[in-house]
Amino acid sequence: MFEPVADPSSLRILISNDDGINAPGIKVLERIARTLSKDVWVVAPETEQSAAGHSLTIRRPLRVRKVSSRRYAVDGTPTDAVLLGVNHVLKTKKPHLVLSGINRGSNLGEDVTYSGTVAAAMEGTILGIPAIALSQFINHPHPVKWGTAEHWAPQVIRRLLAKGWSHNVLINVNFPDVIVSSVSGVEITRQGKRKIGDDIMERKDPRGEPYVWIGAQRAEERSTPGTDIEAVCRGAISVTPLCFDLTHRDDMKALETAF
Repeated sequence: MFEPVADPSSLRILISNDDGINAPGIKVLERIARTLSKDVWVVAPETEQSAAGHSLTIRRPLRVRKVSSRRYAVDGTPTDAVLLGVNHVLKTKKPHLVLSGINRGSNLGEDVTYSGTVAAAMEGTILGIPAIALSQFINHPHPVKWGTAEHWAPQVIRRLLAKGWSHNVLINVNFPDVIVSSVSGVEITRQGKRKIGDDIMERKDPRGEPYVWIGAQRAEERSTPGTDIEAVCRGAISVTPLCFDLTHRDDMKALETAF
């Protein structure tokens, strides 16, 4: 169990994301983190790494570029960024908390298996550090409501830290596409059903050769009570504890009888 933290002001916070070091969401998250502690560091991918999942670069060298004071860019994945942030940039005094995001777009349902935002938090958790992934839901063509995340995230993070959670769990937070005053509350939810891949477009390049493009359309269940998707679509902030131990205990016991 990660120990509860009543006052986060003494924490060293590491921030990362999958939208890249210059993304607007990471700048919002920096401001949020500084309301919690003054000891805030950023180690994030040099370029966008959306849908990178929990991939680790092991077949080529990685470069770490100092952007400014306490801000570093890594030419790799979100997992690379957090790993190097913890074990290289901050190796002499490691962070107490990893915050990932704020992602431009939600990470709900099966999104979490592809998400670089969630993967960055997962890497922090694997390294033994409490970690929270934060994402802002978008309804196109509405502009991104960064103000909603910026207003609500500090109190959500503070309450989570004050409670604590299990060592093998990361926290996945999604903010709804509504203005600050229209948020209906904060709800603890489970993963819903939301699978990308129904929107496959086939086209031809300028040379007449065919190619396919995986579109953004998702088959999702928006009305199942208790899920992250239903809560966010209803205007609530969704907080989902995710466990990266993928072992299914019941089937494990059932399969033992086959051998």
